[in-house]
Amino acid sequence: MALADLHTKIDLQNSSQLSSLSTRLSYNRRISLRPLPQPHNSRICCSVTSKEVQAPVTVNTEEPKKKPDCYGIFCLTYDLMAGEETKSWKKLINIAISGAAGMISNHLLFKLASGEVFGPDQPIALKLLGSERSFEALEGVAMELEDSLFPLLREVSIGIDAYEVFQDADWALLIGAKPRGPGMERADLLDINGQIFAEQGKALNAVASRNVKVIVVGNPCNTNALICLKNAPDIPAKNFHALTRLDENRAKCQLALKAGVFYDKVSNVTIWGNHSTTQVPDFLNAKINGIPVKEVIKDTKWLEEEFTEMVQKRGGVLIKKWGRSSAASTAVSVVDAIRSLVTPTPEGDWISSGVYTAGNPYGIAEDIVFSMPCRSKGDGDYELVKDVIIDDYLRSRIKMTEAELLAEKRCVAHLTGEGIAVCDLPGDTMLPGEM
Repeated sequence: MALADLHTKIDLQNSSQLSSLSTRLSYNRRISLRPLPQPHNSRICCSVTSKEVQAPVTVNTEEPKKKPDCYGIFCLTYDLMAGEETKSWKKLINIAISGAAGMISNHLLFKLASGEVFGPDQPIALKLLGSERSFEALEGVAMELEDSLFPLLREVSIGIDAYEVFQDADWALLIGAKPRGPGMERADLLDINGQIFAEQGKALNAVASRNVKVIVVGNPCNTNALICLKNAPDIPAKNFHALTRLDENRAKCQLALKAGVFYDKVSNVTIWGNHSTTQVPDFLNAKINGIPVKEVIKDTKWLEEEFTEMVQKRGGVLIKKWGRSSAASTAVSVVDAIRSLVTPTPEGDWISSGVYTAGNPYGIAEDIVFSMPCRSKGDGDYELVKDVIIDDYLRSRIKMTEAELLAEKRCVAHLTGEGIAVCDLPGDTMLPGEM
């Protein structure tokens, strides 16, 4: 390859506004220009005669390690304080996303870059984690982000090493996980994905911001979040979330349909427990137009049976209708989950999130990640809601999902530093559409 193929000369007019400019060519393999190491006493002879026997050239065949380098236009230097508009912006935040070449990320990244999530004055850097297999697709994602010309998107880097991609991350959205294949036991899925999240927890602990907020999307998300936080002891356990917001959104929609109102009239909906078929959509504390749901929808049988089943099986029904999983609505629910932490919760309302149970006021077992009602002041933190009603019916359902999460915890004990794993999972409770 000629040298001209490796470097691009850019002629800049009026370049006083830019102190430096670095451009890179990015293909599915990085190109290293550093001299290769030679073995002791070896030499390379360059000769114009073809008859002289040359010493063999030692070639390094090892695949160069991919680093989360800046991509394309995002390698340009910039000064946010130099512009009239940008100098009023907030400090740039780093957002790391795993599974960044997947379908959920394909919807989510552009919402993040547009300002829809963190606001119109919040510049961001996207740090995208992929795999060896998905790296070329990851470059395609970066190209689309380039072409979208988002003013708030100031940096994009891509890589396959979590220890590099998670460097200084303020938010980590852990989407990438292995899907459950045909014939795969649930215990095997817990182990395979648990290893991924154990390693990512270690990487976050080593290089991320000490106050990084982590949202685990990859399933089984509750136990993956537990594994991740157990492997990141220097980051507050309270900072880890398992995504149950899509379940909450689905529950709101079904209650609104039954009551004949638009879904913005539905509030105080909680998803309790695991993101599985043992989850408990709470209609006891939910409200429609500020009135308890049970006073608006008086069909108790529907609430206790059909409502819960519809929420749980919504993803499976969607796949049958459309032939693909609910990637777009999952991305929207990630946006909702983040915005619920960076904007104050409306007075009297709350949101659902899978969070660490230490010190919870509901009598739920300690040391698991369990979806519960939360409120936020908009500072990225949250507090558990205390003014909820738990009757005998709700308590019995909560106990079922609690038992499942405790069983999952025992099944991944080898990944949380708690000894030998013992898998006694109570049946198969994966949600439809997550196979």
